[in-house]
Amino acid sequence: MKDSILHFYDELADDYHLLFVDWHEAISRQGELLNKIIQSKINLACTNNTTLLDCSCGIGTQAIGLAKHGYKVTATDISTVAVKRATKEAANYGVNINFSVADFRSLNTDVSGLFNIILSADNAIPHLLTDEELYKAFRNMHAKLLKNGLLIITIRDYDALVKAKITSTQPTILDGGNRMVFQVYDWAQDDKTYTVNQFIMQVINGEWKTKHYRSVYRALLRQELNKVLEATGFVDVEWHFPSQTGYYQPILTARKD
Repeated sequence: MKDSILHFYDELADDYHLLFVDWHEAISRQGELLNKIIQSKINLACTNNTTLLDCSCGIGTQAIGLAKHGYKVTATDISTVAVKRATKEAANYGVNINFSVADFRSLNTDVSGLFNIILSADNAIPHLLTDEELYKAFRNMHAKLLKNGLLIITIRDYDALVKAKITSTQPTILDGGNRMVFQVYDWAQDDKTYTVNQFIMQVINGEWKTKHYRSVYRALLRQELNKVLEATGFVDVEWHFPSQTGYYQPILTARKD
């Protein structure tokens, strides 16, 4: 599983920003919305001394946005290529983030220190295809949180997705018709996992070019995730939906007792 995820994100790292209408606007918007969630859960007079670990940082979308809000951010990812790009992007933004390569199933040994907040955004958790992997990841996150620390997870709405069992997304047309992005889903027979086929099409030098990336995800239902969190020591598990938050995915929050 690790090798397939690495291949997916190593390949996608240079093009990841192309999935957004405007990646730089997404950094600001997501940082603002996640900050509001944090502020609603933790009474912070100042964020400067609030430590935050983004344990699936990718190219830095949320880590940079939250660093701009003053959080003391450490950011890790399983992909060396993504971390390298995130480091460069953070420097371009002038924010100080401690980047390193780490697997969220081994944070307790891969990352030093404890944190007020741990974040995993952009549907990273559903790469864990078995209960064993889920339990291992959340035990590691629990171990890296300070007492009363806040966990934040964002994933797709799999309760709705499994029910609808959609097979593709509507193409998004960008750059005045010169870029198009969409996904095609290949569902396993038991509907518990699916393969995402991510397509990015661009006009380059007057010709359409297509790039295709593939990865497997678990269609992780809210009840399943709640069970794992409670079993690994988290309390106050709560779901926040896009209609409430304005964020593009459901957000889960929980606390280390």
